[in-house]
Formats: sequence, C-alpha cells, structure tokens
Amino acid sequence: MFLEWIYPLVKYFTPLNVFRYLTFRSAYSAVTALLVAFLFGPAIIERLRRLKFGQSVRLDGPQTHLVKSGTPTMGGLLIIAAAVSATLLWVDLSNRYVWICLGSMLGFGALGFLDDWLKIKRKNSDGVSAKAKLIGQAVIALGAALALYYDPSGEMTKLYVPFFKNPVVDLGVFWIPLAVIYVMGWSNAVNLSDGLDGLATGLVIMALIAFSLLTYLTGRADWSEYLGIPFIRGSGELTVFCLAMLGACVGFLWFNAHPAEVFMGDVGSLSLGGVLAVLALIVKKELLFFVIGGVFILEEASVAIQVLYFKATKGKRVFRMAPLHHHFELSGWKETKVVTRFWILGGLFAIIALSTLKIQ
Repeated sequence: MFLEWIYPLVKYFTPLNVFRYLTFRSAYSAVTALLVAFLFGPAIIERLRRLKFGQSVRLDGPQTHLVKSGTPTMGGLLIIAAAVSATLLWVDLSNRYVWICLGSMLGFGALGFLDDWLKIKRKNSDGVSAKAKLIGQAVIALGAALALYYDPSGEMTKLYVPFFKNPVVDLGVFWIPLAVIYVMGWSNAVNLSDGLDGLATGLVIMALIAFSLLTYLTGRADWSEYLGIPFIRGSGELTVFCLAMLGACVGFLWFNAHPAEVFMGDVGSLSLGGVLAVLALIVKKELLFFVIGGVFILEEASVAIQVLYFKATKGKRVFRMAPLHHHFELSGWKETKVVTRFWILGGLFAIIALSTLKIQ
C-alpha cells in the first residue's frame, strides 16, 4: 500500500525511492508486524480472557498440563492480524502470489476459528468433526492449487528435486490433487505440533527464516541462475509476506513462551501450516520443505505410527503418548527442555535445507 501511495512522489523527493527496494519493505514489514503484536497483544489476550475463551486440556495427557486449563486460546488471531496488516502496508498489491497466500491464511484461519469456537462452546476438546475439518481443508487447499495451476509462469506443475537443476517431471493436471493433499498434510502437521508453550511458534519461525531467503532468491533471476534453482518471476515479493509472518510470530512468542499467557489455537496452527505449504508450492521447494519442517514431519509421523501400531497390536503403543513431544514429557523431560531441543532441531533442519541450494 505504501508503494502505491509513495512511489508517485519519488519525482518530487528522491529519498522516497527507498520504498522501491524489496529488502527495505521486507525488513519494515517484520518490524510493523512485531509492533502490532506487541501493542495489541495484551488487549487481545485480556479480551479473550473476559470472553472466557479458555483452552480445554486433555485429561489423559501429562498431568503438569492441567494447570493450563482455562488459558486463553485463539491467539492465532493476533498472528493473522499482525501479519496481514503489515503485508498490506508494505507489499506490492498487484502481486498475485501474495493474494493467494493471504487468501490461504485467512481461509485456514477461518476453519481453525470455527474449530476453536466449538471447543470453547462445548467446553471440551471436540471441535469440528474430523471429516468436516478434512473437507474444509480440502476446499481451501483446492482453491489455492487451482489459482497456482493457472499461473502464467508455467512452472507450478513441475516437480523439482534437491541436488537436481532441472525438473524431474511435469505432473500436469495430476499436480492439483497432489498439491491439495500436500497443503492439507502440512496444515495438520503444524496443528499436531502445537501442544507445548512456544513449541509450534518457534518451529514456524525457523521455517519462515528459511522461506524468507528462498522467496528472495527464487524471485531474482541473477541469484536463481547462480544457484541453479527455478526463477519464479514475482515470487520475491513474498519475502515481504514471509517477514511479516516472522515478525508476527516473534511478537506472539513474547506472550506464548512458557508459561504461556495465550495459546495460538487451531486458528493459528492450521493457517500457519497451510500457508507455509502454499509458499513451498510457489517457490518449487515442495520436497525441500520436508527437510525444513523436519520436526513437523516427526510429530505427524509419530501420530501415524502410534495409531497404526495400536490398531495392529490391539492396544499396544510405540510411544508413551503421541505426538512425539508428549512422549518425551512423559519420559521425564521438562516442558521447557522439550521445546528448546525441538527448536534446536528445527534450526538444524533449516540450515541443512538451505545448504543444499548450492549443491545442484
């Protein structure tokens, strides 16, 4: 928005030309989102507390979590509000990729809001039914997939593999259902990781740092050619969006760190997971995201393994409890230790993923 307002004034005051630079606008989108989260966070948390939008805690989980019952949830609204407002202020509003990402974030956020609302209304952990949630996720993911499928770049349906410069296959129309499943999977993976104070928020921050670099490099013809990665014209503008989300998550972490004053809820975790997957689709890093989000994969895999093994053995378990973070809690690790160590792993996975860019 600033770009549209200020750029015409450059001919009268040349220092305003700085607003044209992507790095400048990206940096200040992060600062703006951070300030919005800091300034409005306390008021939103207090409002959630007065409305008695408290979190219901599973009785079969770690007993140390029972004290968290009643802690305000739906804090993801703060993340979305901060990220969207900062993005709209600093981004080039003519960029279609930004609107696809914003639409995906708001769509998954609306679904998560409904799920959180039903949990609060029913005063238990039963929100939207699993079937209804999957249908909702599929519809939102399909909307994003169709918008990208008809992208003029012609790159979206191509599958790139780390260490290979050229695409290994063009999936054509079959890319659409695969993209839908992909986005749904990542949305649920982040959702499953949101079980300890600050855990999902910190892991998303690690992923956003990686995607901020990837969107910037993919959107520049010189750097993409040098690194041997696909050049997606216009994707660089997503750096503004990524850093807006990064600033929003850092601001939210101020209140979500142990002991948490607020939880992000499904409104936050579903939207963050979904939009990260859409970003991966746009910059053609679908497979690399499995490395960047390695901890999310471990969390989701632990649930799948636990369920399958439980059914196959009629009651036996691989883990003390799934997702994986609860297993370590029940094994004697303190919550803060689990979170810190998972953050370290998240950072390590992001570094490993970025290190592959030059090995093409």
